[in-house]
Amino acid sequence: MKTITLTDEAYARLKTWKDAESDSFSKVVERLVPAKGTLGQILTAIKELPTLTEAQSKTLEDCLSEFQDWSKQRDPWTI
Repeated sequence: MKTITLTDEAYARLKTWKDAESDSFSKVVERLVPAKGTLGQILTAIKELPTLTEAQSKTLEDCLSEFQDWSKQRDPWTI
């Protein structure tokens, strides 16, 4: 266990990510903040994923095309 200090604004933001009153801040951080890793670890994990169906592939391509224009993107941490 560690004690950390947060500003009131940071605390309020973190609190909004709790799924339930019983959800701890540790669980929120573990769920939202990825473990620090390497590109090699990411590539290894990707290779372990199942092959996408044609429909899944099309959906992914459609979603990615929506995000081609970075000027339309918002930082989810500042919403």
